[in-house]
Amino acid sequence: MATTALTQTFTNNKVPADRGALLLKRAFDLTAALFGLLLLLPFFAWVAILIKKDSSGPVFYKGLRTGRYGEPFWIIKFRTMREETASYAGPRVTASGDTRITRIGQWLRDTKINELPQLINIVRGEMSLVGPRPEDPEITKLWSESERREILSVWPGITSPASISYRDEEKNLSSGDLMSTYLEQIAPDKLRLDKLYVRYHTFMSDLDVIFWTLAVLLPRLSRKPDTEGLLFGGPFTRLVRPYLNWTVLDFITTLCAAVLVELIWRTSGPLDLGWPLSLAFVLSFSFLFGIVNNLLGLNRVAWSRAAAEDILRLGLSCVLVTALGALIDLLIPDIRLPDGFILTAALVASSGFVLTRYRLRLITSLASRWVRSRSYGSGERVIIVGAGSGGELATWLLRHADFRHLFSVVGYVDDSPALQGMRFDGIPVLGTTADIPSLVKGNDIGLICYSIGRIGDADQARILRTCSGTGTRLVILANIMKNLQAQFVSPESSPNPA
Repeated sequence: MATTALTQTFTNNKVPADRGALLLKRAFDLTAALFGLLLLLPFFAWVAILIKKDSSGPVFYKGLRTGRYGEPFWIIKFRTMREETASYAGPRVTASGDTRITRIGQWLRDTKINELPQLINIVRGEMSLVGPRPEDPEITKLWSESERREILSVWPGITSPASISYRDEEKNLSSGDLMSTYLEQIAPDKLRLDKLYVRYHTFMSDLDVIFWTLAVLLPRLSRKPDTEGLLFGGPFTRLVRPYLNWTVLDFITTLCAAVLVELIWRTSGPLDLGWPLSLAFVLSFSFLFGIVNNLLGLNRVAWSRAAAEDILRLGLSCVLVTALGALIDLLIPDIRLPDGFILTAALVASSGFVLTRYRLRLITSLASRWVRSRSYGSGERVIIVGAGSGGELATWLLRHADFRHLFSVVGYVDDSPALQGMRFDGIPVLGTTADIPSLVKGNDIGLICYSIGRIGDADQARILRTCSGTGTRLVILANIMKNLQAQFVSPESSPNPA
């Protein structure tokens, strides 16, 4: 296959990638694809018989698509159209009621079974389970150079956030002026979702996409996510990743604390536990702390910008585990722990939790929270677009001085999947920029503060249009900062040239 000019451009200037993440993704894809092909082989044979009985022609359809780094490849699907010239000469996208589609083909499309042979493309190294859906080369030619470079820097996928969001794409298209409708109304938003995937995807977010793909295929059991925040940061990203990270860290911290206290206690006298029982106590104590911390939501806090009440929850965790440990010590006669031993171990473990989470920010966080607790009011409700440094500055401004009596910050919106469901300075991330209209309506928002600093012009224009479309007052933090800067740096204060 000839190398295209686009492929050559990528070859000369490939987008850097995390090799470890790529190896993990490829290993997972290959394992799942091989297992899936082996498991589905009898099913594939049955589908092949149905296709051959329904209409003449091959079982599989092969279409040219643009792959990673612009390399063209042949995508493999179950054939869903009649094998005739009109099928190949028609539009490159299909609409509801397309006469080229066979009876069995319509069923295959509705259930997405026609996509399953792309497992072969995965084994051949041309596709991934999750990634932007591969487009026809004629459509990718219409993308801007920056869009091609970004989206084609990853393997195309069998499923993607865009394909979940536009699962019923064919039903939303009409046969009249089909390509224009697709390119003007659907393709731009799919490109936006694909770019978000490329920028923020992780192994856990890929598992989220697979989960939602299975969910939308079983409408009686589940449905597609209500918001883009759930689409990009679903159950695995929101629950499994922080659960694993903090549970493991809390277990290690508690383990070290319990061992340390045991060793110190043994220097002053025998502990009379015996090493088997001692080890069982340490492991049980560590496991108990990990479970309680997760039940109290301590795994969902962004500790670099945590609120002071989160320290109180750490204290509550210490109290609960101490009480449970004392109860177990009382109810099981074989355990003979010295007075104060459990309390000491719990206090040491809690100190470790504070150090691992807050580090040097602990004292500053406590002081800041005490000040903020005096500034809450019931003023105009505000959402802040962007949970980064600009959002932190906007929050600080709205919670200090006279503003604290005028505004009440309800939450952030941010397109980063890693931030969905997190809390910063006690303020939750409510969703993505696509959720702004529903958030404004559902939370009685009177003011939107746009605080994103570094962003592309096209994305900024899109977000500002979304904010303006709500009819709510919009304040752009950058404009405020420019006006503030003008007050400090005026022509009169500028040094005169020599």
